[in-house]
Amino acid sequence: MVQTPAPFPMARPRRNRRTDWLRDLTRENELSVNDLIWPVFVRDGDDVMEPVQSMPGVNRMSVSRVVEAANDAANVGIPVIAVFPYTDPSNKTPAAEEAWNPNNLVNRATRAIKKQVPDIGVMLDVALDPYNSDGHDGIVRDGVILNDETLIALEKQTLVQAEAGADILGPSDMMDGRIGVMRRALEQNDFPDTAIMAYSAKYASAFYGPFRDAVGATGALLGDKKTYQLDAGNTNEALRMVARDLDEGADMVMVKPGMPYLDICQRVSSEFGVPTYAYQVSGEYAMISAASSNGWIDRNKAILESLLAFKRAGCSGILSYFALEVAQAISKEARLSF
Repeated sequence: MVQTPAPFPMARPRRNRRTDWLRDLTRENELSVNDLIWPVFVRDGDDVMEPVQSMPGVNRMSVSRVVEAANDAANVGIPVIAVFPYTDPSNKTPAAEEAWNPNNLVNRATRAIKKQVPDIGVMLDVALDPYNSDGHDGIVRDGVILNDETLIALEKQTLVQAEAGADILGPSDMMDGRIGVMRRALEQNDFPDTAIMAYSAKYASAFYGPFRDAVGATGALLGDKKTYQLDAGNTNEALRMVARDLDEGADMVMVKPGMPYLDICQRVSSEFGVPTYAYQVSGEYAMISAASSNGWIDRNKAILESLLAFKRAGCSGILSYFALEVAQAISKEARLSF
């Protein structure tokens, strides 16, 4: 129950907004560096920093540069870095075999990070779209995304990523039954401590475009992903998917995209009481970056306000391409102002 204030003038709510320190003292939600997961993109090459045109300030990096990025993140206290691959088109096939190559980009990057920056967590994506010549998260045959055949591939991908040293696996594929397949494979192959952050409420969204550009999947994608990602009009379905994934062995759950689905974040967090994360996706990043670069909004204030919205909605943390600059700002200032 929310306590209603006394009648004016006995109650003057503006008193608590009068100064910076009063606003800090009475703030209900805070953003800290511990709330941040930083997604980065790795590509082949030596000493490469290749800008992603649709995501100003974001780069595809060679393995050595990703290790440097991980070190930068660790130095400002970011607990986890999420690594996504830009796969050379020559390595993409209909069966997506590169996904379970022990020496693929993300596995090499993970081993390098764990060797040189051992105190930072590494999260890897479990899905086939970076490796599939059709651009889909699953294996495609005659225009149909095959669920059960994809599960076999995801199991193999899970095991090579765990072997490489990934701390958290993030299945984003949205195939039915994949969490149970992954968890059993991890238990049976002596990886009981590898965590699963399930992309449980992943919607078929228009906000993923720049990400697909970053991983090289834009031109490859045939059709759309509506037969396996959630419909934007549904909320109860998202809760059913979260319940399913938790029952199958997920440790944490995610809502993706973030800001257009704050209602889902709030419902998942309040109804399940489990660690709940939001992915502030590439389209959200691109919108704030574009608007601020044109002088239409204040970049720093918009970033902080958008991230605090996820905390207000009940999220335990946020995957954000802004994570490093926000963490750097937090490390320099005792208080973040809006």
